[in-house]
Amino acid sequence: MTAVVVGVGPGLGMSIARRFGREGHPVALISRSDARHPGYLAELAGLGIEAEALVADAQDPDALRSALDRIGPAEIVYYGPNAVSPSGFDGPMAPIDTATSDDIRAVMAWVYPAVDVVQHLLPGMLERRRGTFLFATGLSAVRPMPMMGALAVPSAGLRNYALTLNATVADRGVHAAALVIGGLLERGDIHAHVLAHRETFGAIPTLDPDAVADVAWDLHVKRDRAEEVFNALDSASALTTAD
Repeated sequence: MTAVVVGVGPGLGMSIARRFGREGHPVALISRSDARHPGYLAELAGLGIEAEALVADAQDPDALRSALDRIGPAEIVYYGPNAVSPSGFDGPMAPIDTATSDDIRAVMAWVYPAVDVVQHLLPGMLERRRGTFLFATGLSAVRPMPMMGALAVPSAGLRNYALTLNATVADRGVHAAALVIGGLLERGDIHAHVLAHRETFGAIPTLDPDAVADVAWDLHVKRDRAEEVFNALDSASALTTAD
């Protein structure tokens, strides 16, 4: 059955598409623009992966539901829209000590589409007693990172949503897990932006999105844990797991 990638980009989104497609799953890509779809589809076709691409802004619930309906039943759903745009960090980055409730509401808009996706696809998964949801979030979800400001709140919220969802539906055949990312994902839009502005950001440790996608596949197959933390930011790069 289909693996759906919501918020596909050249980094982790495409790594997920390649990894799950390599295992025989047709792949459906969803992004807010079709500008890069031809390249994505050509790459996947060259690897022998059946794929389609649809346009839907995750912030538009009707468009998102319509795209999911066109795709049909899904076995795997990866949710990874960026909280910031491909052109840079232009979203609300209010320091947490001065963030207003309006600032928090603005960044929480990143989380709400994940709930829409789950509510639209979960009933079918429960009926079939099979399915996996994977949610990409940030390291500020599990440790204080003042530089992330208000963005730490939705990171933690999405992680908690994934863990609680898994605890609720795991005994009914559906698995949910959080991919907690601590570092720049190579080849991704944010990575490209940081590289283009080294004088502003300096050196930031990176993560290989193909390696993250391998772990995502492991989560889907083994279904033995609800979280993986990828931490390239500490001096001793570490990966930890939690049930």
